[in-house]
Order: sequence, then structure tokens, then C-alpha cells
Amino acid sequence: MDYNDLGVTFKYLIVNAMDQKYGLSVNTVGFQSIHPDTPYPLKDHPSGYFFNAQKGRVLREYQFVYITKGHGVFASDSTPETAVSKGKLLVLFPGQWHTYRPLLQTGWNEYFIGFEGSIIDNLLKNSFLSKENQLLDVGMNEELVNLFSKALEVAEKDKTFAQQYLAGIVMHMLGLVLSVSQNKMFEVGDVGQKIESAKIIMNEHVYKDVDVEELALKLNVSYSWFRRAFKEYTGYAPAKYFQELKLRKAKQLLVESSKSVKEISYILNYTSAEHFFSIFKKRTGFTPIEYRNYGRETEHESMEIN
Repeated sequence: MDYNDLGVTFKYLIVNAMDQKYGLSVNTVGFQSIHPDTPYPLKDHPSGYFFNAQKGRVLREYQFVYITKGHGVFASDSTPETAVSKGKLLVLFPGQWHTYRPLLQTGWNEYFIGFEGSIIDNLLKNSFLSKENQLLDVGMNEELVNLFSKALEVAEKDKTFAQQYLAGIVMHMLGLVLSVSQNKMFEVGDVGQKIESAKIIMNEHVYKDVDVEELALKLNVSYSWFRRAFKEYTGYAPAKYFQELKLRKAKQLLVESSKSVKEISYILNYTSAEHFFSIFKKRTGFTPIEYRNYGRETEHESMEIN
């Protein structure tokens, strides 16, 4: 999935009869970065998802909407208008009127995934989900962001049994969200939330560059404090952590795409293909081409065994 200058990517999936028999299927997954003073919602979504924030809408599916930046409001036929801030997850139910929007002066970043099926219906019947509790506080959680990102990758590839893979991701999300929101495991204090916020920002800018000193300023802390706290929390200095994220994405692109080394270095915003080559060889012991060949051979052998 390449970097999108508009900060928007989404996928609508086809669900066949066999997928429906599985008991949980995913209809849509996406990410939107809504900048301040930008109209909302954005265009180009199918008619079944048409949304007028002033009038609201009714969906035929469940949705999770996770806000990782900015502020806004949410309301439904069971929830009065409520303020929304980063770290909140909206739970939308089929057949229920709802509306939400970012504040014009702040905008927001939102991840979303839409799904349906008897498995989720049963969870609702057994009170694991509730229309009276639609705004869950999960805090800034990198694991949840990674699950949304993985769902987008799986949806983009749309391989055989992608729906069953996505169903597993949704169940993982649900278990994580219930655990964190109900047991307040996210309450690791202000330090933990700032570091989780920094990690999410780095994940969302992996195709760009992140100035870690500017990031500390954005989080309203000194760089010396941020660097020390980040390393204690993650085991990495902030700049090193960001480079590890880029390296992980480079490995994925090498094995899973046909893009050239030069293209990958450009996509990941390295200063040059030579610079990318040097860092990759130093960190992995392989040249990019060697890693691509090794990764594809390993994947092919695994498929033969299975």
C-alpha cells in the first residue's frame, strides 16, 4: 500500500455466499486524515455509505471508528451528542441512526472497519457490545493501529480466504478493545500515553520523515525527556525506532511487491537508493535483492509444505 498524499485510503470488499457462512465478513476498511478547515465527509464512497454529517445516516453493518488525532463530536439514537478526542473508538450498529464529525478547527485522523455476521450478532445479544456504550476509551494504542493497517493490507491484496483472515483481525480488535476499555489497561499514565502517541505518529508517517525533536515539541515535552522516556518504554531511541519501522516496511515491500530497490527507496523517502542499500545491508546482513530472493524462496517453500 503506497503512501497517499491525500492521507486517504479505503477498500470496499465483495462478500460471497461462502464468506457469509463463516459467520463474520468485512465489507470495508480504511483510513482518513481530515485536515483542519476541510469539508467532511470526503467524497467517492459508494452510495450505501453516503454520509451527511448534519443529517446523519443508518448503516446495514457494524463499524469500528478509531480516532488517533484531533477532536470532534458523536451522536446516535441512543447517545446524546458527545465530545470525541483522540484515543476514542466509536462502535456503530446496523439499523441505528448516528452521526459524527471532526471539529473544523482541528480535523482528525480516523481508522474504520465495517463488518457483519452471526458471530457479532451473538456478541451483541450476550452484551459484549452495547448500544448504550458506543464511545469506548482505549487510549492511544499502537497495537490497535497495527491491526487496522494489517486489515488494509489484507483487503488490498484480496487473496483467497482474505475474508477469513479479516474476520480474525476483527475478532482480535474486539478482544483488545474490550480488554483495554473495560479493565483500563491503557491507564499507564501520561508518560505511556505520550509514547504511544509518538509511536502512532511514526507509524502513520513511515513513508515520510519524522523530526524527533519536532515530535517532542508537538507532545509538549522537552526532547531530552522524550528521548529518555521513549528509550525506557520501547528499548529504542526515537530516531532508531522510526528507522526500524522503515526497515520493516522495506522488507515487506521487497517480498510482497515487484517494485525496484530504487522505487522502494523513493517511496520510503530515503535520500538515495545507495543510502537505502547501505542501511539495509548494515541492519540485515543482506542486500535488498538478496533479502527479496531469500524471502520469496522461504515463502514458496512454506506454501509447498502446506
